[in-house]
Amino acid sequence: MPELPEVETTRRGILPHIESQRVSRVVLRQRQLRWPISAELEADLPGQIIRSVTRRGKYLLLNTDIGTLIIHLGMSGSLRILAGASSKQAPGKHDHVDIVFANQQILRFTDPRRFGCILWQTDAIAEHPLLRTLGPEPLEAAFDTPYLYMRSRGRSAPVKSFIMDSRIVVGVGNIYANEALFMAGIAPRRAAGKISRPRYQTLVKAIQEVLESAIAVGGTSLRDFTNSSGEPGYFKQSLCVYGRGGLPCVQCQQVLTEIRLGQRSTVYCAHCQK
Repeated sequence: MPELPEVETTRRGILPHIESQRVSRVVLRQRQLRWPISAELEADLPGQIIRSVTRRGKYLLLNTDIGTLIIHLGMSGSLRILAGASSKQAPGKHDHVDIVFANQQILRFTDPRRFGCILWQTDAIAEHPLLRTLGPEPLEAAFDTPYLYMRSRGRSAPVKSFIMDSRIVVGVGNIYANEALFMAGIAPRRAAGKISRPRYQTLVKAIQEVLESAIAVGGTSLRDFTNSSGEPGYFKQSLCVYGRGGLPCVQCQQVLTEIRLGQRSTVYCAHCQK
């Protein structure tokens, strides 16, 4: 599933092509995604100008004067810009939605598994049910040591589950939780409430460094993810623990342990992470 770095990479890729551009029409080939696409989208979006392209957690937000288009890439979704000769490219089986702009560019949504969503919101975007309970962004000032330490007090849940809870902080998905905990030297099964403030300071920094590094190289190319230009992300080459169960630790050479935690694959070094 695309995580925060992959979604942010997509946002940065499509932004210069669609910001300040007027939508001429919307082509819906498949309405049945995770939730049905509203007929209001076809009626309301044409004629509108995309004023900004922002992100909240793993949701992309295309903002206009009358409403916001909320896009989630699901398990295998992607957005691509088609311009020039490529805009004549016939849609494939899984190309479900085209947003066509007045300059003839197309923003094409592709989703083989149809777990993504495209929702049209005309009320206050922050009050949408998918967004209103989300925690702070991990790369913004509100996410700091005092905040994370305070939220952890009294919690017996494993720290990996804690930092993956979108009500605590958004966008720290499974790949990056594994990597951040390794960088911070914290065992994923440690109770969140038993970790000291200095160690949370280290963890906050690790989360931010891992996410920023992943964004810089276009995310992690696992299974289906490609960016808005159809290119894979390259952070996979930098993974220290995720997907490496049974292999030597990059720091101490001891064999990495792989377990299931919260229904997710979790890999860590029992020697380096305490």
